Amino acid sequence: MKTTVLAGVFALAASSFPTAQAFFRMPCSGPLLRERADPIVNPGTVSSHLHNIVGGNGFDFSMTYQKTQAASCSTCKAKADKSNYWIPDLYVKAKNGSYHNVGNGGATIYYLQRRDSPTEELLPFPAGFRMLAGDPMRRSLDGAGIEQKGISFACLGGNTKEGQTPTIPNYTCPYGLRLQIVMPSCWDGKNLDSPDHKSHMAYPSGNDNGKCPSTHPKRFITLFYEFLYDVKSWDNEWVNGKHPFVLSNGDPTGLSMHADFVNGWDIPILKKAIDQCNSGNGNIEECTVLELNSDQATNDCMVPNSIKEQTEGWMSKLPGCNPIQPGPGKAITPPPCGAPTSIGTKQVFYTDMSSKGWEYVGCAFDDLNNRLLPYRYAKNDMTVPKCIDICTSKGYTYAGLEYAEECFCGNSIATNKLGAMKCTMKCAGDASQFCGGPVKLSVYKKSGSIVAKTSSAPSITKTAITSKVKPSKTSKVPTTFKLYTTSKRAAAPTGKA
Repeated sequence: MKTTVLAGVFALAASSFPTAQAFFRMPCSGPLLRERADPIVNPGTVSSHLHNIVGGNGFDFSMTYQKTQAASCSTCKAKADKSNYWIPDLYVKAKNGSYHNVGNGGATIYYLQRRDSPTEELLPFPAGFRMLAGDPMRRSLDGAGIEQKGISFACLGGNTKEGQTPTIPNYTCPYGLRLQIVMPSCWDGKNLDSPDHKSHMAYPSGNDNGKCPSTHPKRFITLFYEFLYDVKSWDNEWVNGKHPFVLSNGDPTGLSMHADFVNGWDIPILKKAIDQCNSGNGNIEECTVLELNSDQATNDCMVPNSIKEQTEGWMSKLPGCNPIQPGPGKAITPPPCGAPTSIGTKQVFYTDMSSKGWEYVGCAFDDLNNRLLPYRYAKNDMTVPKCIDICTSKGYTYAGLEYAEECFCGNSIATNKLGAMKCTMKCAGDASQFCGGPVKLSVYKKSGSIVAKTSSAPSITKTAITSKVKPSKTSKVPTTFKLYTTSKRAAAPTGKA
């Protein structure tokens, strides 16, 4: 059966959810982590392919409910939710054979109150619960069952007549491409997991609605994932009307789309949300039983990588050396290729400056209207040692680096601004070092200095700018739904990678 025929059968439109059935949707900002990690399928080891992971920063290569509860932040809005949600990431294969990650605009997780009858009880997920949906080896719709019905791709701003499709669409999407999947909601009532991570769960008769089978009589609230990607940035890589995109497991069709869930909810609060959040428009702000994280908090939350492997920028191979397997036969597990197989220590985003008598303090939220450090110097060859030398020569005891090429100096810093995480921009003058982030400072202090317990820094008294300096950045931290594009992405390498 042709894809165009199946599109109407397999499409699931979030916008078409009946308003008579309540739901709330939870925005989640860009990736918490992009890594070959899957604590459900590959606990304690390196996964075969890379995942785009959102949720609480308790995420690890092996997970327990207790680990989820140790999270100090989440990329998702509800403070009571420290769960993790993940799917295979999306890459582009350039015309010359090189690969690059596609810009990700975060995710939205829908919590749908899909009862078969008005009196049917919807249960919260219990502590320790986990599940997955989809088949990473699938490359054909032959033999597809009810699980595959919940997998779809939504082209935003494209040919709306095509609707949603069961495969990655072969037409451009000006406003992004959504990768979508419905998770099973019928539970056997006993097991928190199963050997295949699926058997303890089942789909109701209508995939996201209808009756549960007698073998799985209990019903959870239904999870529906949307992950948004900025495919428009890659329109010049299309060849003969065919899209250049591939999932991180080597699938250019999208039929192997799959998703995982590890529960980290405060369970009594989730139960209250299930029973009391009855809005038909899904706005989580109307779910008053849920306290929400700020956009700044969700955007800043992260887990450092533990596998020494390139996952962003131009690459000759997909992470894990996954080969392209278009099918239609089932994909096979690729042989070892020399990709990393060990889990190392978590990446750090600072430089040891003890040789200069300085030490790293941490990452701090800056204030564009009231800078944490008053003296500013910017140049497009900035490095951590250069900034420290500048601040030392001016007699300052604190140095901060921001937006890759800006250096700030001062003699005190507000302690309540420390504690940010994403000081992860590479220095303009040395890509092996990190120089803060958008409105975030990588802060160093002269050894022996004491961090001042002040609530704000003095006003700017002096600015030094060279002739080649760009204006100070004024853009705000991206909001949840803003696409995380690569603003300074280099062109694809010449020749086949």
